[in-house]
Formats: sequence, structure tokens, C-alpha cells
Amino acid sequence: MKKFFLTFVVMAMFTLASQSAFAQYEKGDKLLNVGIGLGTYGYGGIGLGGSFEVGVHDAISVGALGGYSSRGYLGYRWSVLTIGARGSYHFNELLNLNDERFDLYAGLGLAYRNINYGGIYDSYGDGVSLLAHIGGRYYFKPSTALFAELGSGFSVLHAGVAFKF
Repeated sequence: MKKFFLTFVVMAMFTLASQSAFAQYEKGDKLLNVGIGLGTYGYGGIGLGGSFEVGVHDAISVGALGGYSSRGYLGYRWSVLTIGARGSYHFNELLNLNDERFDLYAGLGLAYRNINYGGIYDSYGDGVSLLAHIGGRYYFKPSTALFAELGSGFSVLHAGVAFKF
């Protein structure tokens, strides 16, 4: 019975996916990523963050990013706030990917990072940082995807939901 149910669910997903029209990344697309970050740089913990980009070319998008995390340990608390700008190159055309549900990208950014360590210092580690990221989106609907990025700007791994409009 479990095999039958699993087979039915998989077939239903393929049927629904095949009825929707997907379009690969292109100029003019607006992309919003919202998710959680694991392993905030230098401090561990879990954070919340996102990015918004606009397509300026069929393979290039530019925009903003932001993220926040806080962690306590042995009576001390620190937090990291990151805001900045970023750009991405989308590899689908270059790699000749025919499956339009995938969007593979990588890019660079520049961000201001405020690290507040409440246990000993009022403010510690403020400054501008050069960022790099590599990631991918899997669109299960034409305008909704799951995404994951490495080196997203405020954490080692950033994953969540992406929207294209």
C-alpha cells in the first residue's frame, strides 16, 4: 500500500509539473530569496536572511541582501547584522541546461557587517566585507522555488523559498 501511495504521489507531481509553463531566468525577472542561514560566519548559530535581485541581462542580476543572527552561550550574547549589495551570473544558458526548473548561479557582493558582542564589548567587528556565493533554485511552480546557497553573505549555508515575479 505504501509503494502504491508513493507511486501515485510521484506521478501526480510529474503531471502537475508538466502542465505548468516554466521559463528560464531572463532579463527583467525579479528574484526574492527568503530563508534561514546555518553557521553564521565566525559565530555559528541560525539566522534569518534574504536577497532581492533584478535581471539586468539574460544571465546577470543585481540587487540587495540582508541577514541577522543572534546566539547566546554561557551568559554572553552576540549578534551579526549584514546588509549589502550583490550580483549573480546565471549559468543555465552557458551550461546549456534544458530543464527550466533549475537556475544555477554564482556571484559577488559587498556588505556592511555589524557584529555586536554584548558580553564584553558594546560593538565589535563592524566593517565592510567582500562576499561570494554559489547557489541554485529548483522551481516546483513557475514562480516559486526552493533554493540553497553556499557563502550567501551572512552564513555558510542559506536555504529557503524563492519567488520570481
